[in-house]
Amino acid sequence: MEQSLILVRGLPGSGKSTLANMMAEYIIKNSELAATVCEADKYFEQNGKYLFEPNKIQAAHIWCELQTAKYLKAGNTVIVANTFVQLWEMKAYKAIAQDYNIPLVIYECKGNYGSIHGVPQSTIERMKAKWENLQ
Repeated sequence: MEQSLILVRGLPGSGKSTLANMMAEYIIKNSELAATVCEADKYFEQNGKYLFEPNKIQAAHIWCELQTAKYLKAGNTVIVANTFVQLWEMKAYKAIAQDYNIPLVIYECKGNYGSIHGVPQSTIERMKAKWENLQ
C-alpha cells in the first residue's frame, strides 16, 4: 500500500465520515502507513461540540487543505471527507496530490443516514440539485 490522498464525497448524512474513519483504521492495521482523516467540519468542533458558523465555511475549507498538506508531508495517507458537491471543490486537493506526487482516489457515498450536524433537509435538497457526477 502506498501513500495516497483519498477524497470521500457525498451529501450530508451519506456516510462520508464513517467510511473515512473505517478506511483510516484499515490502512493503519494493514500497512506500515499512518492514516489521517481531515474534514472541514472538524474546524467547527470546540470542546467536543459542533458549532457551525456559515460565515467561516471558507476558512474551514482552507484549514482542511492545510491540514491535508501537513499530514501528507509527514508521510501519512490522508482521507478527506467533505461534500464536494461540485467538481471544482476538489481542485485544491488534486493540486496537493500532484505537489506530493501521490495518487488521488475518489469515493462517493450515497447512503441516507441522517445528518449528524443537523443540516436541514431543504439544504440537502439544494445540494442534491447542484450535484455534479464524476466524469
